[in-house]
Amino acid sequence: MGTPVSPPVVDGAFARWLATRAGQLLLGVRAERGHQDPVALKAAGDKLSHDLIRTELARWRPADAVLSEEDDHARRAWVAGDGPAPPIRLDAERVWIIDPLDGTREFAEEGRTDWAVHVALWARNASGPHQLAAGAIGLPAQHRVLGTDYPPAYPPMTLSAATGGPLRLAASRSRPPAFLSAVAEEIGAELVPMGSAGAKIAAVIGGDVDGYLHAGGQYEWDSAAPVAVATATGLHASRIDGSALKYNQANPRLPDLLVCRKDLADRLLAAVRRHLQVE
Repeated sequence: MGTPVSPPVVDGAFARWLATRAGQLLLGVRAERGHQDPVALKAAGDKLSHDLIRTELARWRPADAVLSEEDDHARRAWVAGDGPAPPIRLDAERVWIIDPLDGTREFAEEGRTDWAVHVALWARNASGPHQLAAGAIGLPAQHRVLGTDYPPAYPPMTLSAATGGPLRLAASRSRPPAFLSAVAEEIGAELVPMGSAGAKIAAVIGGDVDGYLHAGGQYEWDSAAPVAVATATGLHASRIDGSALKYNQANPRLPDLLVCRKDLADRLLAAVRRHLQVE
């Protein structure tokens, strides 16, 4: 099937379409450039995916604001009365929150499939604590896209946990939070290293792991699309103090989160409180 001349009108299907288009592009970049120069491959993937998504949003959603990881000054926290004017997105009714390539390290490693494309829509009038109206996680190397337009079924307990073995928690390959090993030991969990945040949350959605717990080093685009899909599936998603994940904020840094089956949320949040001073 070829790419349609025009995308779907409904936001959820449009998010899926965008993630699919960007994923196809990234697979092509990977195949064409190879893995001999990982730095150049990462840079090309980030830029080309960002340009494609930005171009399509400008064409098909021109009235909406955008926050992309690859935007100039994307990480800048805006403070009233200090420096430049506030970003347009802060007064917008609808903001697309984009990570054109989540997991650049994995993207540049031959054979790895744990990288993703994130496309999410924040809307001021959206229901739910996170105000995420639509979202899609593209997993190009796994040949699948998870989206809010057709949310996956609620995941079962992992086979390990269901048969009396340890819970399985997704953990960062490169920067797992220091307290995570202590939490895992307390609740009898096994840590499963993975790449991108999108791939980790997709693993929770698919029932491959029981939860994903992270603190430090993330921004809104790292979690917006995966959280949109996870909550549409019926999973728990929150900050590690149990509060709501808030998007389209003046400071785009959103450093911690917990995504898990609802039956595990209280147990994991309590374990975090015992091992981390949550502000």
